[in-house]
Amino acid sequence: MTSNTSLNRFNESVLSKFNIYNSIFSTLPYKNISNTAVMLPLFSRICSEGYQNGLNPSEIVKQFFDQFLNDASEEDKVTLLFQFIQYIERQVVLFDAIEDAGFSEVNNLKGRGTLKNFKEEAKARGELKKLEKHLKHLKVRPVLTAHPTQFYPGSVLGIITDLADSIKNNDLPTIKELLSQLGKTPFFKQKKPTPFDEATSLIWYLENVFYFAVSNIQNYIKHNISSSITDNNEIVNLGFWPGGDRDGNPFVTTEITIKTAQKLRSTLIKNYYRDARRLRRRLTFRNVEPLIVEIETKLYRSIFQTTETPKISLEELKEKLQTIKDLLINDHHSLFLDDIEEFIGRVEVFGYHFASLDIRQDSRVHHAAFSQLLTDAKNSGVNVMKKEYDTMTDKEKMKVLPSLVGDLSLDLFSDELVKKTLGSIRAMKQIQRSNGEKGCNRYIISNNQTALNVLEVFAMIRLSDWEVPTVDIAPLFETVPDLEVAPEVMDAIYSDPTYRAHLERRGNRQTIMLGFSDGTKDGGYLMANWSIYKAKENLSRISRKHGIKVLFFDGRGGPPARGGGNTHQFYASLGSTIESDEIQLTVQGQTISSNFGTVDSCQYNLEQLLSSGITNKVFSNDRESLSKEDRKTMDKLAKISYQVYSDFKSHPCFIPYLERMSTLKYYAKTNIGSRPSKRGKSDGLNFSDLRAIPFVGSWSQLKQNVPGFYGVGSALQEFVDAGKFKEVKSLYQNSAFFRTLLSNSMMSLTKSFFKLTAYMQNDPEFGEFWKLIYAEYKLTKSLLLRLSGYSTLMEDQPAGKASIMVRENIVLPLLTIQQYALQTIQKMESEGGHTQKELLVYEKMVTRSLFGNINASRNSA
Repeated sequence: MTSNTSLNRFNESVLSKFNIYNSIFSTLPYKNISNTAVMLPLFSRICSEGYQNGLNPSEIVKQFFDQFLNDASEEDKVTLLFQFIQYIERQVVLFDAIEDAGFSEVNNLKGRGTLKNFKEEAKARGELKKLEKHLKHLKVRPVLTAHPTQFYPGSVLGIITDLADSIKNNDLPTIKELLSQLGKTPFFKQKKPTPFDEATSLIWYLENVFYFAVSNIQNYIKHNISSSITDNNEIVNLGFWPGGDRDGNPFVTTEITIKTAQKLRSTLIKNYYRDARRLRRRLTFRNVEPLIVEIETKLYRSIFQTTETPKISLEELKEKLQTIKDLLINDHHSLFLDDIEEFIGRVEVFGYHFASLDIRQDSRVHHAAFSQLLTDAKNSGVNVMKKEYDTMTDKEKMKVLPSLVGDLSLDLFSDELVKKTLGSIRAMKQIQRSNGEKGCNRYIISNNQTALNVLEVFAMIRLSDWEVPTVDIAPLFETVPDLEVAPEVMDAIYSDPTYRAHLERRGNRQTIMLGFSDGTKDGGYLMANWSIYKAKENLSRISRKHGIKVLFFDGRGGPPARGGGNTHQFYASLGSTIESDEIQLTVQGQTISSNFGTVDSCQYNLEQLLSSGITNKVFSNDRESLSKEDRKTMDKLAKISYQVYSDFKSHPCFIPYLERMSTLKYYAKTNIGSRPSKRGKSDGLNFSDLRAIPFVGSWSQLKQNVPGFYGVGSALQEFVDAGKFKEVKSLYQNSAFFRTLLSNSMMSLTKSFFKLTAYMQNDPEFGEFWKLIYAEYKLTKSLLLRLSGYSTLMEDQPAGKASIMVRENIVLPLLTIQQYALQTIQKMESEGGHTQKELLVYEKMVTRSLFGNINASRNSA
């Protein structure tokens, strides 16, 4: 009944409104828009019928022009296709805004997975005290990243927000005005954004969304569950990567890191100032008004300050707000007490940092920087260590690195890598002085493979005049081999007395980051997720042995192939063998705007994450623990799928197929992110240089979504062939973790559409490779339906599936245009006889078509 209701709510609040407001586009006073609005539905129908009849994209485009614009010139045809692209981009924006506006209608904001629901359930079970106890320790930390999967420029995001508000209010004149604005607002960025541009874009969400959503959650818990829970406890705290993430991004500098931290503080103080200004209109009482006026004035002057000390210190702000609270209670009948307590709560949560800025760099860069540091220091007459580092054994290095302390001035070094590395460490100290320790207190080591990777960073921090650093060092394990050795690495780290003393000063807590994106790219869907699950179990065991509380930080992207999908279900499925008091995860690209783009959706999704931790600890009498039999089945499935996926990656057509048949090489031309689209500087493409985002995104543009399912069907089939499919069924019935994995894989399959690229099966070079992918798709779909008992994919998520289907229908013409352009380019390159100008037109067509496709998918990259 609930499923039908959610689908009905979607149809009423989203689909019907889209059909109504979509018709407004044709009435806008722009040249050719009425013609585009008339022709696009015809083209869309030709696309649908064409694929059903086995036509390829080029044949579909030709049929459309032959039937409706037979006399048009080639230039006019190309112009119309570009007009279709622009029109569809704006249809996607409209649908996004309507879904945002209808979020509270489609999703029950007081239903399952919300704090209100869990409070009522705990009360009914007589477990309120247990809920209160756990909430005192549970934390959620979303970390916003600037990875390039967001194709909306800031101006368009603003329009979406305003459009959603107008749609909520059924304000037709404003809706028409905003759609007119949308029609004139460019989507394409002429140049790449700087890391600071990216930071500024994401700070918009902190300022306008998270500031209010996090506060709402804290207030609800305080007033409805227990006020003691929120005392000195940030149940939700925020992380931030833009401006601090140096991994693969040479454009992130020390200056940008500091500038980003200043922007975070000034934006937060601006929000505080707005709160103070609002309160000033209410707190007009004796002895109170002068205090709130003083706070307002000092906050305003602090907004524009870039020095370390603002006009009003955090301590002074807290003290004066507490004084106001006491005066209201004692002298003014507690008038507006809730308002001042809300303000105090925000200051307690956000301090002067707003979000904690992480620093991240690759372990190989650290090693190169450290080796060069030793050489340059020695040449300047400073012997950091007695013996040549490169001649030492690993055991000797492990012994000497923790003992290194000092104050190596940046003036000693001319090497740019050394200065950048040490500069970022000194920037952390500076930010802590201006924004508080939480402003920047975590250093992440990507591609961490050994204990030495951690200790080299530890040594460089302590050689930067920071013998007792207020910094958490977090290794990031990404590939399947790295995940396997992670427990051994951490055991060695924990066993070092100096590092162990550092952890004691940090509260005996160690953050470990695990990378889903590169894990899936490296090992395939099942193996990556299973390897991370096992790594978490083993790391929990090792950490407990040493008396350390391990905090897992998951590097997740938007789609299932990068650790996304229905994320909260993963956390709810973790057993007692995995530490889960804190849920930390990256949120990136269009996942930010789709899941956290409005206060309602942000609060709802944060509560869903909180609820997964509550479910895991409070309401599970027997927290999930895989039986030996189920574990054996999962292990075998992962190994089979890993081998199938590895064979697939080793296929001689794998890289050429991506290079020549997909949109991979066009990602770099979109100007959506500051980071280069691939690692390394070679002209050719090799798999290790390929970043996970364009890798997954290219499969998504092809509507093949390989990383989200490849190898799953073959692994299931092996159990079928052996007559042991009942073992997989047992695992499916017993393990929420396994069910969640396959549910998210179903989402990847749902978003696949092989008829789009069916023409590739006849390609003399890539035909057999395409058939290989399609066969695995059909096998996986068939066996997942058999295993789940569903008749269709995503049968248990009707509203979610309906949203996907509407979006896929909107962009079908766009996908067709993209494939038509790719086919035309391939034909030009093989046959010749074209001008460079003609080629550039179709290359631009491919690039421009990327925007709408990605935005429509919302979690495709």
